[in-house]
Amino acid sequence: MVRDSLADDETPDVQAVLKALQDPDCQEIIRVLSEPMTAEEISNAAEIPMSTTYRKLEWLTEAALLEEGLEIRTTGQHAKRYVAAFDEVSIQLDADRELIAEVSHEPRTADERLAELWSEVKKEL
Repeated sequence: MVRDSLADDETPDVQAVLKALQDPDCQEIIRVLSEPMTAEEISNAAEIPMSTTYRKLEWLTEAALLEEGLEIRTTGQHAKRYVAAFDEVSIQLDADRELIAEVSHEPRTADERLAELWSEVKKEL
């Protein structure tokens, strides 16, 4: 399953954001993600075991801090790639005095939008 971060009108769960940002492995993953990378590349660069890397990628994606994309390969061996998908994270109080997390996302390029569209079409096939 290829997942994008949350839609513009949704906000991530504040606890998911805080959990991911306080975790040293998640911090290291964000640090090494200067360009889109596979889980294996992230694991090697961050020196984190693969099983831990997958779990932390899940946390970061659920917190809308990473985007998960699909690299389409002519061989049919497609690969998931991850990229940091935020410029800023803020924790605020809403009108009901509840904590909310706001994650400012970078705008996606046309290529990224096309890759997402293609992955959705492939699901329907």
